[in-house]
Amino acid sequence: MSHPRPYVSIGLMSGTSMDGIDVALLETDGETALRAGAWTSRPYPGGLREALLGLDPAAPGLAGYEEQVTRAHIDAVRDFCAAQHIDPAALDCVGFHGQTIKHAPQLGKTWQLGDGARMARELGCVVINRFRDEDLRCGGQGAPLAPAYHWALTRAHGLTQPVAILNIGGVSNVTLVAGEEIHAFDCGPGNALIDDWVRTRAGIAYDENGRLAAAGKVDERALEQLMNHPYFSIRGTKSLDRNQFSIEPVSGLSVADGAATLVAFTARAIALAAGMLPTHADSWIVVGGGRLNRTLVDHIRIELNRPVQVAEDLGWAGDAIEAQAFAYLAVRALRGLPLSWPTTTGVREPMPGGVRHLPTAA
Repeated sequence: MSHPRPYVSIGLMSGTSMDGIDVALLETDGETALRAGAWTSRPYPGGLREALLGLDPAAPGLAGYEEQVTRAHIDAVRDFCAAQHIDPAALDCVGFHGQTIKHAPQLGKTWQLGDGARMARELGCVVINRFRDEDLRCGGQGAPLAPAYHWALTRAHGLTQPVAILNIGGVSNVTLVAGEEIHAFDCGPGNALIDDWVRTRAGIAYDENGRLAAAGKVDERALEQLMNHPYFSIRGTKSLDRNQFSIEPVSGLSVADGAATLVAFTARAIALAAGMLPTHADSWIVVGGGRLNRTLVDHIRIELNRPVQVAEDLGWAGDAIEAQAFAYLAVRALRGLPLSWPTTTGVREPMPGGVRHLPTAA
């Protein structure tokens, strides 16, 4: 395969934790050449996160929320480019993931808020969005999509294989890289249940460093009830929505014990997923916001009984990985390269995707 000149791309990511917008600059050929640039993260403007949490696609006023999400992302790119002395019009592309409010692969549907055409017009550059649609249309789960970038990272950094990249956002997903093989799926809960628990019970956005969980005790009965979910009996490629699991089993516990039990739930689900991989990974690397929960990472180490590192141990910017992934996927979309494979989403064949919006006037 020929290697074109590197593209300069910005990736945008607001995950299912809905804690804000990550912006990352990447120079890449969409294959194995990677040069990560600056990145930043900013919270959603006041009240938007709370409005988006639990938002139903059928809710009235959805277009208004999409306008707010799009506006917040455009402003994030403009401010980032101004700080980095970049002309947005000089970018080759922007990968605009949008804000997922519901993911229902069993129905062949996913909902991400974000107006790519408007962003392209206002920034004056090509914008790629709707990354999941073609995969879903062709029988895939539509997620996870970051495995393509995880594979490129392992190659660019010469990591010993087989290696697993564990991304913990609102949900957790794993990518196993073993030579040319990539296997991936959503493991189960990530931060979403823990965040929802501490927000409703303690009035805080998240359990910083896992301090609440560290002070609590795991309730084994509640943990068993949580693990008795039909999702965990599914083998192979699979994906889920952030709201697929409930905090009801821990509802009678103290704040600390509930946090401890939900941390144990996330770690146990990841260990179960590890046993479903076709090959055991020699090592695991944790990326995404969950890597900052020290109690969670400690639980994962115990459950996996394998070497576990976090992104920063390898010199990676852990908060930027997913945004970098969509910068990378945007370049692949421009080149018509696959974004997903039968072993990552269950799609029938390697599948290109993304919708391209040109910076033309309305």
